[in-house]
Amino acid sequence: MLSYPFMQNAFLVSIFISVLCPCIGVFLVLRRYSMIGDTLSHASLAGITIGLMYDKNPVLGAFIFTSICGALIEFLRKYFKKYTDLILSIVLALSVGTAITIISSGKLHTSADSFMFGSILTVTKTDMVMVMVLSVISVLTLVFLYHQMVYIAFDEEAAKVAGVKTGLINYVFFVLVASAISVSIRIVGVLVLSSMIALPVATALQLETGFKKTLIFSILFSMVDIMTGLIISYYLNVAPGGFTALVSVFVLIIVMAAKAIHSRAKAVSKI
Repeated sequence: MLSYPFMQNAFLVSIFISVLCPCIGVFLVLRRYSMIGDTLSHASLAGITIGLMYDKNPVLGAFIFTSICGALIEFLRKYFKKYTDLILSIVLALSVGTAITIISSGKLHTSADSFMFGSILTVTKTDMVMVMVLSVISVLTLVFLYHQMVYIAFDEEAAKVAGVKTGLINYVFFVLVASAISVSIRIVGVLVLSSMIALPVATALQLETGFKKTLIFSILFSMVDIMTGLIISYYLNVAPGGFTALVSVFVLIIVMAAKAIHSRAKAVSKI
């Protein structure tokens, strides 16, 4: 399996994805912004189609368009403070409408299907380099802004009172979300990308540890999900994105079941 260059590229990309997605996802989940990740995942499809239409790198197109949509969400939060779902509907209408219009126009020089479902055959060395660069920059930015982002994740209003530049950091954060999404679309695909951002974090939260340990376990679960999904999907000859999502759900169910059994056994031992 690893004798094929495209599988080597896919494995390297998957390693970066498995680290970057939960690093972003843990902040999205704690801020109850999981659906924003899903919205931006679908927004990336518009960026992909724009890139393909102009014969540019679709991953770069996804990154730019998703970053714009992320900034738009942050901007609209000031006008629809109590209606986050309405903001997501606006961005979805813009992005999905753009994607469908371009696809139906017949101006695409290639199919966008592989980006919707994920395909290990389409991962090129150029994509791999772009993924590595965006991932490294994103992780370094997260490390640099770690304390401010943790503060904002738990209490944004208190962070603002304490002097944290919440507006600027939120814009930077949405660019990081765009980065995580754009580097993942080749392998995972647009339709199930949000699962790789949220589900490993949801699994790690079942362990009820501190923030840093939750982040570490999120990365570990993400690696298990993506690598297992990639390997098995190769032998089953199915789209890696969909199967990885199924693996993520299966792992979450196992951890939840193990937690319930442990809690029951602990309760019985006290009797």
